[in-house]
Amino acid sequence: MPSAEQLRNKFIEKIKELFQVDRSDLDFGIYRILRQKHSDIIGYLEKRLPEKVLQELSSREHASIEDIKSELAKAEDQARKLGVDPATVPKVIELRDKYSAGNSGQSEDESELYSRLYTFFSRYYDKGDFLSRPRYKGNTYAIPYDGEEVKLHWANADQYYIKSSEYFRDYRFTLSNGRTVLFKLVEAGTAVNNVKDKDRRFRLAVGHVIKTTDEEGEEIEEDVVPVAIENGELVARFIYVPSEEKQTELCLSANKAIQDFVANSAEGEPFREIADLRPTEKKKERTLLEQKLADYTERNTCDYFIHKNLGAFLRRELDFFIKSEVMNLDDIQNVGSFQPLEKRLRLVQAMRSIAHDLIDFLAQLEDFQKKLWLKKKFVVETNWCITLDRVPKELYAEIARNKKQYEEWEKLGFINTESNDRETAEWLKKNPFLVLDTKFFPEDFKAKLLASIPNLDEQTDGLLIHSENFQALNLLQERYREQVKCIYID
Repeated sequence: MPSAEQLRNKFIEKIKELFQVDRSDLDFGIYRILRQKHSDIIGYLEKRLPEKVLQELSSREHASIEDIKSELAKAEDQARKLGVDPATVPKVIELRDKYSAGNSGQSEDESELYSRLYTFFSRYYDKGDFLSRPRYKGNTYAIPYDGEEVKLHWANADQYYIKSSEYFRDYRFTLSNGRTVLFKLVEAGTAVNNVKDKDRRFRLAVGHVIKTTDEEGEEIEEDVVPVAIENGELVARFIYVPSEEKQTELCLSANKAIQDFVANSAEGEPFREIADLRPTEKKKERTLLEQKLADYTERNTCDYFIHKNLGAFLRRELDFFIKSEVMNLDDIQNVGSFQPLEKRLRLVQAMRSIAHDLIDFLAQLEDFQKKLWLKKKFVVETNWCITLDRVPKELYAEIARNKKQYEEWEKLGFINTESNDRETAEWLKKNPFLVLDTKFFPEDFKAKLLASIPNLDEQTDGLLIHSENFQALNLLQERYREQVKCIYID
């Protein structure tokens, strides 16, 4: 069986994954949040968490041992008063066994505690998100049910879907001599509002400049050092940008640059192992570095979700997990004495205390993300498309002088360039069904136009919104409540 230390390290690595501390130290979105929290998270996991586990186990165990010790002393004293050798009394023998077992069982309890915590937290986590997968036993699932006549349930019922996106992380591997190599992402860009643009690739940050701030808060530009040896570690810095080159070609360029640096650097000797061959059937000359570069640059896309109430969900599941799998209530009839139940109960108390701490920590991050997601977004621009027959005639002269509107009509094929008299109010009157777009006009013109149309909202027969879907639906919810009979979403 693995030692308590091994199980603790395994559990801490899982919790680091849950807290996403392996993600790149980037400066946008959730990466910015994790960047601020990183040192607190690491300090908690590596120092305060083990201390709290030992404190919980020892305090509860100590209280139990003191109770047993007190009960044992009374039993021995009673036996002596009766003139009986305490060593021959069954009650005394039982208490002595319990006292001895209590003094020697903490390491075993610590191992089981970490093992149980690992099982619980890893069960509800997959690729960056917590999934609502309540389990009854083994692979049998249970769902929260309040007695409704019909209950519809899906795995992400309690979560907001954000989008499919890249999962960025730094990548570190260790050589046989104990030295480490780090691939660090220093800048990345992603498509906004799910708009497709050029394919993005990982590229070594050769000749790249990033913007940062100095101690006084002033923005400065800083040259990125693509490859360096820092604190005994070989560091290669990458950026994730649109590129016409294939990723395999960029990996070959990065491989050559890093290999050349190691070969020509006075400090590069301990890292020569990166040039050792790791051949495959198709690539006989593949090196260790090429293998690691391929692993690092492999695109990691995943769907992102935010749980609506992660703290309450995990606490409910923890209670269910303890009742069904830790306490083993189904086997309670087979228990010969109460000693195993007392020991199990102390373990449960320690487990709930530690788990609630972790759940609170996780819920803080998730709730902050939810707060950002639900925050109402600004409407940055609003425009109207109106046919000329609805526009007051006194505005025609100003429309006739607007070259951008005419260029738009030409671009859309509504008019041709052959007419010489089109930029007049009279010509506009002859073309009453041309569509005017207010984005080409100043705000005062737009205000006069909209004020001239009675019941504007009722006359509007089309609405186009450029937005993230969830935010757009929230914006429209109040205005169109109970007015939409059918909606088609592709």
